[in-house]
Amino acid sequence: MQGSRVARIASGLVLASLMITACVLTANNTDTQPSVAEEQSVPATPDEPLPTAMATREAFAPGTLVDYIAQTGDTLPALAAHFNTSEVEIREANPIIPGDATTMPPGFPMKIPIYYRAFWGSSLQIIPDRLFINGPAQINFDAEAFVKSQPGWFKDYVAYLGNANRRGGEIVNYIATLYSVSPRLLLAILEYQTGALSNAEPPANLDEYPLGYRSTAHTGVARQLIWAANRLNNGYYGWRTGDLIQYQSLDGRIEAPDPWQNAASVGISYYFAGVLRGDAYTYAVSGDGFRKTYAALFGDPWVGGEDHMAGSLRQPEFRLPFSSGDSWAFTGGPHTGWGEGEPLAALDFAPPAVVGGCSPTEEFTTAVAAGIVARTGDAQVVLDLDGDGDERTGWVVFYLHVANASLPAVGTILEAGAPIGLPSCEGGRATGTHVHIARKYNGEWIPADGALAFNMEGWIAHNGATEYEGTLSRSGQIVRASVSSDNKSQIQSTVN
Repeated sequence: MQGSRVARIASGLVLASLMITACVLTANNTDTQPSVAEEQSVPATPDEPLPTAMATREAFAPGTLVDYIAQTGDTLPALAAHFNTSEVEIREANPIIPGDATTMPPGFPMKIPIYYRAFWGSSLQIIPDRLFINGPAQINFDAEAFVKSQPGWFKDYVAYLGNANRRGGEIVNYIATLYSVSPRLLLAILEYQTGALSNAEPPANLDEYPLGYRSTAHTGVARQLIWAANRLNNGYYGWRTGDLIQYQSLDGRIEAPDPWQNAASVGISYYFAGVLRGDAYTYAVSGDGFRKTYAALFGDPWVGGEDHMAGSLRQPEFRLPFSSGDSWAFTGGPHTGWGEGEPLAALDFAPPAVVGGCSPTEEFTTAVAAGIVARTGDAQVVLDLDGDGDERTGWVVFYLHVANASLPAVGTILEAGAPIGLPSCEGGRATGTHVHIARKYNGEWIPADGALAFNMEGWIAHNGATEYEGTLSRSGQIVRASVSSDNKSQIQSTVN
């Protein structure tokens, strides 16, 4: 692993015990079961990590210009990390790229200077990115109906999740919605590892660790699937941002994704590296493994379909999430949008007159842009900006810790600056009254920092050394996140 953020992807979210106003999102924050320590049974790490047996690339001479066709969601900082080069060198080799480039247009031909990194893995791409996220490609898919149509045991499986008893397809839909991971992908993983859709007889370890992740906080199918969705996102967004360039398998092997890989394939490989060893892992990420299972269920993933991330993507104009003229505390820099670890998509703000703890407030959080309320949940509001009422399409803004008694009705049309609800400690675990906001585009979480950084009234978000740290900057002014809501963390909305 390289860098503090990469280490965090592998180990999970490290929580600070002295937070005053911040949120803690855990992989099972919708359930009543408390979090406990991991109980993975893994072999001791060797003194020297073993090289992967899957390397397929030659050792290029340093700085060799190689051909690359831009893939959906590519950004220059991420490509620089993948090819072990710099954004400056990429721009020098491709002077046509504009200075304010965000996402690269899919299919755009590039020359990239490459610097060899040992242990590059397989170049086989498993599924396209559009089929990884819960985006436009999933609109016509009914997970509940699909599961009911299959002969496997999963259609009759029931688990208590999100304050309700849910059956197979409902479980998948629930988790897919919260984590914004494709329900098809989750079902294919269940089928590959447990025969959930094809075998009438469930595996013997159904109430323990059917997916292979050993943790007493994640027993049973539903909680195993929650962990899987979180792990998938850590791999996908770790690659998307360029922060995950290598990881260690259960065998102690170093796995370094091929620079030409796509985020979905890295996310899936990263998942399997957390539950399978040796030949079982190698087979799962081969053409005969998981990819074959996915195709058998849902058809060839590479036939048809449109990219879900456009080139030169821009965020719509946003205001700060509170009323004009008011000053709130910036209490949480970039941190997880949902779950643990990546993506670092969210920011936290606390209303005035809240002095630590879960004090009530009469100050409303507001709509950052005009939209329609597409979904509400436990202290959750999803504001859909394209107006179709489907959070899988277009830009959406996710609000968390909104007091349940103040939630707007689904279908409510809101103008920019209109009240959304009251900040609180409800929804997951929170150490103080605040609101948590994050963005998605076509189902993909958008990191708060990077080529498409969070921009509200010209205030631009930047990562800190660790999660929840970070800054907002505008015209030379810098506001630093502080969980204690101190004077230096105050920021005023000045929009007209």
